[in-house]
Amino acid sequence: MAQYTSFTMHEIENILAYFAINKIRSFKVLSGGSTNTNYLINTEKNNYVLTICEQKSDIEARELAYILEYLEKNHFETSKVIRNTNNEPVILWEGRPIMIKKFIDGKILRDIPHHLIELIGREIGKLHKLEIPGYLPKQLSFGKEQFVNVENYAANSSFDVWLKEKLEYVSPYFSSNLPKAFIHGDVFCDNVIISEDESSVTILDFEESACYFRVFDIGMMIIGICGEGKTVNLEKVRYILKGYLQEIQLLEIELNALQAFTVYAGTAMTFWRHLNFNYTKPDSKLSNHYLGLKVLTDYVEEQPADCFIKLVK
Repeated sequence: MAQYTSFTMHEIENILAYFAINKIRSFKVLSGGSTNTNYLINTEKNNYVLTICEQKSDIEARELAYILEYLEKNHFETSKVIRNTNNEPVILWEGRPIMIKKFIDGKILRDIPHHLIELIGREIGKLHKLEIPGYLPKQLSFGKEQFVNVENYAANSSFDVWLKEKLEYVSPYFSSNLPKAFIHGDVFCDNVIISEDESSVTILDFEESACYFRVFDIGMMIIGICGEGKTVNLEKVRYILKGYLQEIQLLEIELNALQAFTVYAGTAMTFWRHLNFNYTKPDSKLSNHYLGLKVLTDYVEEQPADCFIKLVK
């Protein structure tokens, strides 16, 4: 993770004073993430996460806070926002939005056991059953409508050509009959906290959430949870679907589009990495970070058309 903002103990104490949090014992930068800087704050009473939203406006940060509060109100387990002494979920510090959340104990696993993968699938199913709040975006910040932005910095490149080929492949599967839901949009292992006893999961990071096709979210889980290097572990996909289907039965049109939307999810995330690390926030160490997902996405497209359908029939 790139740490964009560095704070001293004195600065952190001043920030936390707005939230009536004191008696700080220690703090450290948390790994993971690429658009925020996160600090773990240890106090005498509780642990917190201080998040500096490096690429969000004040309005965008507040919208994220409202999403997290909406999820809490609807009993969906995720990060809990702490409001400040003025009952605001976000403050501005030197022009950057900052929010405080309760720290969730647990661990991140790169190779998640099957019983926990099933729980992840079920949690996303529960999410998709929630009423969609009206303020959710109707498009993805890294979806197909944004692919044209590659032409601003890499027009006619091999990546630009690849992106257009993938869009041509997935386009026939878009339909107004595909159900939409409150989706997470970024279900990768990094965004799932596993309890220490490996009995429960908590899904974090709703920054890419939207009102969008629920089959896209399933495709993203396949890429982010079931991807193993250059391939997808179909047994893990089976458990993702097993958990999801305990909450929601997929329509035939969704099953038929699942492979294409998994390709779409992989393409969208590949695009985001390429854009972010080569244009938005250039980073020579991460400029080729997109290549692994690009290979994985190609692999999914090359599989038999019923590769996922047969896992639920």
